[in-house]
Amino acid sequence: MKESIKDDGLDRIDLRILRLLQADGRLGNAEIAKRVNMSPATCHRRIQRLFAEGYIDAVRAQIAPERVERGALVFVGVVLDRSTPESFAAFEEAIRAVPVVLDCHVVAGDFDYFLKIRVRDMADFNRLHGDTLIALPGVRQTRTFFVMKEVVDNAPLTF
Repeated sequence: MKESIKDDGLDRIDLRILRLLQADGRLGNAEIAKRVNMSPATCHRRIQRLFAEGYIDAVRAQIAPERVERGALVFVGVVLDRSTPESFAAFEEAIRAVPVVLDCHVVAGDFDYFLKIRVRDMADFNRLHGDTLIALPGVRQTRTFFVMKEVVDNAPLTF
């Protein structure tokens, strides 16, 4: 695995800290400092710098979807009726208000957007689709992909 990233000011210790936090965001500063062989104060300053410089966006818990009745994973390709900045902006504003949408990406190819959605089951998705998704601004067409098995989900970045 590569130990340094060119031209960005990260050294091997920064990279080890990033890997540790990505693997377990609950690690405390003292434990991280021990694992990277530095003082807790120095480690804390490094972690604060990694946050301040935008290398770490957030630290949060990864919830088990099935435990909170969101066991069905669905991907939806969305095609808008127009490819204008206004049409894209209206859709993006509206999709941010749909709480079950985990990810929304502008993509090249057959779709304008690709959505990652977690719902209870197929009936729950059917309601969401009929009541919400097809009513979003500018939506001309959707194509739904129900996930049958999650092989890799939310894998950590490698660097």
